[in-house]
Amino acid sequence: MRELSSPCKIAVVQAAPVLFDRALSTQKAIDLIRTAAGHGAELVVLPELYIPGYPYGMTFGFTVGARSEAGRQDWKRYYDNSILVPGEETAALAAVAGELGVYVSIGVSERDAFTATLYNTNLIFSPEGRLDCVHRKLKPTGAERLVWGDANRDYFPVCDTPWGPMASLICWESYMPLARVALYQRGVTLYLSPNTNDNPEWQATIRHIALEGRCFFVNCNMYFTRDCYPRDLHCPQEIAALPEVVCRGGSCVVDPYGHYVTEPLWDREGILYAELDMEQVPASRMEFDPCGHYARPDVLRLEVAEE
Repeated sequence: MRELSSPCKIAVVQAAPVLFDRALSTQKAIDLIRTAAGHGAELVVLPELYIPGYPYGMTFGFTVGARSEAGRQDWKRYYDNSILVPGEETAALAAVAGELGVYVSIGVSERDAFTATLYNTNLIFSPEGRLDCVHRKLKPTGAERLVWGDANRDYFPVCDTPWGPMASLICWESYMPLARVALYQRGVTLYLSPNTNDNPEWQATIRHIALEGRCFFVNCNMYFTRDCYPRDLHCPQEIAALPEVVCRGGSCVVDPYGHYVTEPLWDREGILYAELDMEQVPASRMEFDPCGHYARPDVLRLEVAEE
């Protein structure tokens, strides 16, 4: 492993998007990035599908074998507020990353440039103002498959940073053992997890992954409420059935030994700041290096399809 710069000054943003509004969500993201950079952050991480939000609890009129016209209208509105990659919104995010000299990770609903398929995508921008990594979620979870397609490219991109290889898996992708190994094989030191997952079991999962991968696990969730939904959606009964707080958050950072660097943040918006001691990564691999001296490639190996 090459020498790693240390510390990594990170900001983990737990904030509500402006649901179904790509322009306002993008502007809010930019404002949050500026705030985080103003506090000294070198890496700013925002949640899954921050642009234009996670439509939790909505069915878009789908039932097995049927669909509704009203649901189609809500889906088209979400489609219209999903973004092209690259596009106007990515140019604005790249510009602010370059202006401030920070890495930025953010989740978006990506609209394919040639088809009408949407993808749950995570983007990483460099301090030079480049879009460095585009990762499409391999398998949308449960009913998410009615909204977003399976990734058809951009499976496991890795950003080369001063703190070592950095990559992301989105939400329940982290429950896919082989997907985790694909990142470990790439030597990941910063494992970014943009997600919408506030259940207590998830906290056990992320601590295990940090310990298993001997890396820093960055858990970035969003906090949003029922009041965040537009008033004129065609499914008022679905929105009314949601709890007042739809997603409680729980963002945090876990070190390579499975310990919290920052305790989970619950029930409010906020930005978590931390200085990560990157020297912990090689030190933690003394007795366990998952794809190094503790591996048995003669017995077990993973072959990853390249895009």
